[in-house]
Amino acid sequence: MEINWKIIAVVAVIAIILVAYLIYKNQKDQDKVVKYFNADTSELTEEEDELNNLR
Repeated sequence: MEINWKIIAVVAVIAIILVAYLIYKNQKDQDKVVKYFNADTSELTEEEDELNNLR
């Protein structure tokens, strides 16, 4: 039984592309999360304000 190097090469290329795509998406999502948490959150909604007043 011979090793089919063509199939191994195709799977390796697909795996590399998948890893690169996931890294790209992670960086993009990380930027969104950083912007969300750095945003000015001093303005509370009415429900949040009521909950804070009860404490």
